[in-house]
Amino acid sequence: MSYMPGATAVGITFDGGIVLASEKRIAFGNFLVSKSTKKTFSITDKVGATCAGLVADMQILTLQISALAKIRKMDLKRDVPPNTVAKMMSNMMYERRFYPLLTQVIVGGVVDKPIMYTLDPLGSVLPDDYAAVGTGAEMALGVLDPQFKPNMSRDEAVDLAKRAVRSAALRDSASGDGLDVLVITKDGTEEFTENIK
Repeated sequence: MSYMPGATAVGITFDGGIVLASEKRIAFGNFLVSKSTKKTFSITDKVGATCAGLVADMQILTLQISALAKIRKMDLKRDVPPNTVAKMMSNMMYERRFYPLLTQVIVGGVVDKPIMYTLDPLGSVLPDDYAAVGTGAEMALGVLDPQFKPNMSRDEAVDLAKRAVRSAALRDSASGDGLDVLVITKDGTEEFTENIK
């Protein structure tokens, strides 16, 4: 999508969880706006999202969905599954289809098993085992497609996510300046930041 600001975000399922990773740069055209922006978010204890596109839109989407998920958890009295979070996001994005939220989203998590979805700005929900969004998606998928295998270990999946984002940052001028990684398993979430070397 050429009208979107640049970014690269990837998601990978593995045996027992998912990994979400994104770089930290925000660029509009040839202007570098920020080198330290967070594009990977925890929605609940067991569901997270990573985004590419307009930062304001991704922030408002994740804040509103996080609040709705908390309300839903109180109603259900159990964890909100990733497919419910993806559907809530989809509904919100589709309602705004005439003035869309300019963001592409990878959302996923673990309740019974790891599951992940990709959403476009109009709210289409596409399930997948791995995905990449943003201006660096082609380069990231060039790493993910040949190297992804089902039921990888946690460390293999984290390493593959890092390599996919790094490869995009090497060739996509709108991506770079650091790496945020969110790992979600049935035991909860773990988040860390690294430099892109």
